[in-house]
Amino acid sequence: MTHGRPSVRFGLLLGIAGGSVSAVALYGVLRIVQAHLFPEANPATIIWSAHAGYFWRAWTVAYAGAMGGFAAFAAARRSPVRAARALRGAVVVASLIILYQGLFVP
Repeated sequence: MTHGRPSVRFGLLLGIAGGSVSAVALYGVLRIVQAHLFPEANPATIIWSAHAGYFWRAWTVAYAGAMGGFAAFAAARRSPVRAARALRGAVVVASLIILYQGLFVP
C-alpha cells in the first residue's frame, strides 16, 4: 500500500469480500421473505416443477452480490479502514440473517 491511496489489490480483496457477504445476507433475506409471503408446495409431493427456487435465488443474489462488490470496492478505494470496519459488521449481520434462515425457514 502506498502512502496516499490504497493498492488496487487490497480494494479488490475488500470488494470480493463485500460482494460475498452481501450475497449471503441477501440470500437469507430473500428466502425468509419468499417463505413468509409466497409459501411453496412441499417438494416431496411434487414430481416435477417448472423451476427450481434455489437456483433462481442463487442467481439473483449472485447478481446483487456483484453489485455489492462494486460498491465495496469503491468504498475501499476511498477509505480502506472504514470499508474493512463496515465489512466486519456486515459479516456479523449476514451471519445472523443466514442463521435465522437456516433455523426457521430451511
